[in-house]
Amino acid sequence: MTDADRRRPRLPRRRRSEDPLAATERWFLANGLSYFVPGEREKAAAALRPRRALPLVGLAVVVIAALGGLLGRVSQQVSTAPAAWLSLAVVAGVLYVATALRARPILTFAATRTVTSVRLLASTLTRALPLLLVFVAFLFINAEAWEMTASLSFATHWVVALLLVGSGVVFLLVRLPEEVDALDDAVDDEFLRRTCAGTPMEEECARLLADEDADPASYAMVTGFERWNLILALLVIQLVQVVVLVFGVFLFLLLFGSIIMQEQTQLNWTGLEAVQGIPNVPSVSVQLVKVSFFLSAFSGLYFTVSAVTDDTYRHQFFSLVTRELERAVGVRAVYLALRAERSRD
Repeated sequence: MTDADRRRPRLPRRRRSEDPLAATERWFLANGLSYFVPGEREKAAAALRPRRALPLVGLAVVVIAALGGLLGRVSQQVSTAPAAWLSLAVVAGVLYVATALRARPILTFAATRTVTSVRLLASTLTRALPLLLVFVAFLFINAEAWEMTASLSFATHWVVALLLVGSGVVFLLVRLPEEVDALDDAVDDEFLRRTCAGTPMEEECARLLADEDADPASYAMVTGFERWNLILALLVIQLVQVVVLVFGVFLFLLLFGSIIMQEQTQLNWTGLEAVQGIPNVPSVSVQLVKVSFFLSAFSGLYFTVSAVTDDTYRHQFFSLVTRELERAVGVRAVYLALRAERSRD
């Protein structure tokens, strides 16, 4: 090599352009769309096959039954066993969905997306809280509510809360598919351009739309695992909002009750001989915690139903995620159109 060659500036090597399909699959995973990736979808489907799922379900049932029975015997309370069974079943179900069913990116992204959208989350909750607090306050200042909750153990309260959460989840699983099915009803060329902007499919979208034979809008219908991907994301986002609201109502009732509920009033309403205080918090009694926990859990179910059925709450809730879901539908349509084009070639 001559001195002239050494002094000649070296041009940077041109990076090889990345395959848009591979880049889009990584984009799917980063945006909580695991089931939009064929490999992840196949692994999830394999985990649901009876030959693989039934042994795990059987093992989980045996372990949960044994642990729940042991906790019930140790605590010497009948309600402890069903509380432990339900709690462990929920934990086992979430772990199985997150790991074997490859849904961890969905759960993580949906929860993070809700928490980081503080402004929209606060707007939704501030619309729901005032009327909800008025409704709950009337139940709170009620002798029957105090008498009923005081007679129940904390384990029974936990079982009731889980049943309310389960009722809310069932209700959402009935209503949320309607919202998802409406996303792919009005997909056209402009929809695809808008939703693919700023994604790995932006250039391919423009190219396929210019090709009369491609018709990427025909791939917009979301079904199967991909449909459940969007439903699960909506479900997690809604549940995170409900948890935040329930926690806020619980704190409000504790503060409100510690101010207005005197010890004699609690004795009269609960029928107990003495009020059991919380260590280091003399103004808060065990009875106050019980009634606040029960009413806040009930308010969570009330908000869940209202957020999906009431037009005002529904608009606020879905404004948080509609753009994200539309973008997922649009990018998926172009992604499938590109895969189909390459398979023909």
